[in-house]
Amino acid sequence: MIFCVEDDQGIRDLMIYTLNAAGFEAKGLADGSGLFDALKSQIPQLIMLDIMLPGEDGISILKQLRTNSATKNIPVIMASAKGTEYDKVIGLDLGADDYLAKPFGMMEMVSRVKALLRRSRLKEDLSILRVGKLSLNPVEHTVYADGSEVQLTLKEYDLLKKFMETPGRAFTRDQLLQSIWETDYIGETRTVDVHVGTLRTKLGPCGDYIKTIRGVGYRMETTP
Repeated sequence: MIFCVEDDQGIRDLMIYTLNAAGFEAKGLADGSGLFDALKSQIPQLIMLDIMLPGEDGISILKQLRTNSATKNIPVIMASAKGTEYDKVIGLDLGADDYLAKPFGMMEMVSRVKALLRRSRLKEDLSILRVGKLSLNPVEHTVYADGSEVQLTLKEYDLLKKFMETPGRAFTRDQLLQSIWETDYIGETRTVDVHVGTLRTKLGPCGDYIKTIRGVGYRMETTP
């Protein structure tokens, strides 16, 4: 789904028609209020965002998108009839991924959308952590073990991510406690053991990747 935030209905309808014809699903929104309402029920693949909007302008909307954990990674293409270098620089500095100066051709718009989505998919693929048959996607906050999705608690997810970021490195229980639970209470290291145990169980055979290092703690490595 692509959200097109444009107050001119004629342009908005043409954008939606063109994107639909190119094989995309698109939704038109007239202003920032409509965008934020739509975001409550759906996170789009990409947002086309006009700078000159009634009420809250596109620059202000972009700031909010980039400071919200749920929307900060959504690709955004800014559009403006101004076409000034200042608007372009401000938008890009605030985190816009691309910029279109009005009037722009519909085929150019489709080309920019396709290119940005390709870059976004590549970036997401590169960010995925993989160890053996385990994969962790930090963008989608998902974990797969041997092809099946695994539901983890927040602490279990953070613990697994810690192991997968540095496979082969041994962590003491105190190090894990301080990193994941943000505490250095030595007496609470049993908490680490309990969470490692449940994490291993949930990961099934992949749980064997988490090795116990006697007298030290734990490390992740793939089994031969």
